[in-house]
Amino acid sequence: MTEAVGSKQTGTESGTRLAWIAGVGASAGLGAALARRFASEGFSVAVTGRSRERLDAVVAEIRATGGHALALSGDVTSESDLNAIARQLAEHGTLEVAIFNAAGATRAPTLELSAEQFEAAWRVTTLGGFLFARAALQPLLAAGRGSLLFTGATASLRGRPPFAAFASAKAGLRSLAQSLAREFGPRNIHVAHVVVDGGIDGERLRSSSPQRVAERGPDGLLNPDHIADAYWHLHQQGRSAWSQEIDLRPFNESF
Repeated sequence: MTEAVGSKQTGTESGTRLAWIAGVGASAGLGAALARRFASEGFSVAVTGRSRERLDAVVAEIRATGGHALALSGDVTSESDLNAIARQLAEHGTLEVAIFNAAGATRAPTLELSAEQFEAAWRVTTLGGFLFARAALQPLLAAGRGSLLFTGATASLRGRPPFAAFASAKAGLRSLAQSLAREFGPRNIHVAHVVVDGGIDGERLRSSSPQRVAERGPDGLLNPDHIADAYWHLHQQGRSAWSQEIDLRPFNESF
């Protein structure tokens, strides 16, 4: 894990607030939107993903607008990678927000789905969420407060073909978030799960299904910046009325 463009932020001061976001890819994606949103609120943002080039681009974008960001590349299925990143974060300030946005989007009819593909989806989405939570909870608990947020999907609530692997992994992540909320809420850690119920208007969907983007029309897909607003509001909630789960969908969905 190495830091991306630019020099190190002066994060050794205890007053520096950190947000760590795992699952950051293209600038026109949800992970990058989350990074920009928390950076705009004065957080020093650490972004984690597998593509160094894309992480560098997101960091450069945030710094160009006066924000603070650093890239700490790593694999969410690697306990050693995530623990090493958590140790590096301690050199930059105090972790206050940790967001798990990674997912293994395996898609195949069940009889064509290999055991390796099924396990890979679980490893990235469910095991990755567990390993990320364990790495993030230690500094959050040491600080005595913070938010641990997970990105869910329609598949978190219901499965259908050809998404058997993805749906089972997302359902597992949702159950993990519920378990963590019950365990760590009383210790002042706000754990919440966000069901993103619909297509995200980002690079992946625009490149793979441009016809779907056209069919949905204006505001017919979830805007990544608007989703990021919801994560920010979750973090801002008073602890007498915490949400454990919220769902987001475009106005024209019939549920």
